[in-house]
Amino acid sequence: MLIWGSSFIAMKLALQAYDPLLIVFGRMIIASCIFLFFYKKLRQTLYHKGDWKYLVLMSLFEPCFYFIFEAYALTYTTASQAGMVTALLPLLVAISAGVLLKEKITPTVLFGFFTACAGIGILSFDNSSTIDAPNPILGNFLELLAMICAAGYTILARHLGARYSALFLTAFQMLIGAFFFAPVLIFPSTIYPTAFPIVPSFALAYLGTIVSFGAYGLYNHALRTISASHASAYVNLIPVFTAFLGWLILDEHFTMLQSLGAILVLAGVWISTSAFRIGKLRADSA
Repeated sequence: MLIWGSSFIAMKLALQAYDPLLIVFGRMIIASCIFLFFYKKLRQTLYHKGDWKYLVLMSLFEPCFYFIFEAYALTYTTASQAGMVTALLPLLVAISAGVLLKEKITPTVLFGFFTACAGIGILSFDNSSTIDAPNPILGNFLELLAMICAAGYTILARHLGARYSALFLTAFQMLIGAFFFAPVLIFPSTIYPTAFPIVPSFALAYLGTIVSFGAYGLYNHALRTISASHASAYVNLIPVFTAFLGWLILDEHFTMLQSLGAILVLAGVWISTSAFRIGKLRADSA
């Protein structure tokens, strides 16, 4: 979650010099190249008949459609605001997991999720347009669409994690993403850079290595060991990490009202994850 929180900052920095879709394609290519070092291990993966549709759909949800919405969201809103919208993901995952994976969701968990959502509502309500955030409402809406895609990815990754390694799932995502965004190179609307500034270029490299390779690998591994709802509960930490890094690196600030919203997000995380821990302790004792 710390790495994913930093990705909003890196994306905002990369957007200073590069086209949004060009950034996404670049990070897919970088991540795919890293996986070449694991080629022999990936070849040992045993494919299960019929799983291709789940693998492709998972990859379309994220990184493909997710990155499109998120890249453009950050052209309209601040990194801190976009990060805060991610708190809606656990609620979306909880509902989806309850319906599709038959995971038990307690009222306490839902209360924690709704508490975090209330915090997001306060943050989005107290918005004003700036140079870095010309249309925060539109930007936050696009980030919400990204979260819907992320929920679909989480459910499918949890389903596939029982049969495939985190390494394979992450490599498959990045490869599909690279092919999906390749046509960007020939789009007339694509703006190619005339220079390669150090900070935006470093941010792009960070997105392709630490985020696309590292964060997705860690999350896919987590989904092999804990429930989708439990894993997604920690996503509520992304807004906190993003807000802190946005203040530290991008000089983004929260108003008093927005600070209250951030506190509610933290409270929602604590309530939700506490419910999961208590449930696990009861299950172990039984």
